[in-house]
Amino acid sequence: MNKIQLFFHHFFRYIWNFIFIVSYPVLASFGILFIGITYCFSALSKVLTKIRGGNEVDQEMEKSEWEKISPQVDLIEGKVYKQIMFGPACYSFRRNDGVPSVLEEHYFGKKINLIDEGYLLERWNSTEPKNLPDFDICLYRPDDDSLVSLTNIKCFDWHLAEKEENLLNFKWFDGTQGGEVKIAL
Repeated sequence: MNKIQLFFHHFFRYIWNFIFIVSYPVLASFGILFIGITYCFSALSKVLTKIRGGNEVDQEMEKSEWEKISPQVDLIEGKVYKQIMFGPACYSFRRNDGVPSVLEEHYFGKKINLIDEGYLLERWNSTEPKNLPDFDICLYRPDDDSLVSLTNIKCFDWHLAEKEENLLNFKWFDGTQGGEVKIAL
């Protein structure tokens, strides 16, 4: 290095050291203050929780009751089996008339579509979040208590677009791409 470069090197090094020495106590004080405020709010939250009457901090999810799933369908009622975090709930279904049913062996989504042939249900192939979405669209015929798998759809957003005589047209969209599936009954 020549003398001019050496001069600028030392000059900027002293400026940088001065800035660091002056600002370090401010930054360290802010960090300690932030940790102290967080600790105080945490202690206050614990005290208020005890005063409110909650002895247990961890509360378990309440057991759900059998409830009507769809306003269109009176025959089927469901109970939450598993709630996927940031996602849909998985239900156990049963007939509300007390007749043992094939529905009790599977888990379903909340979508139920009423058509002339029966009910279109979203049967879950897995309840593990890493395997979702993986659904079979099934036709449930309540008269003979049969569940027939029509197609497999791997997204949460699907609907029955149109129904012609013996043809069902399903449309789906997974956020990046969409598709259409036609099923003959």
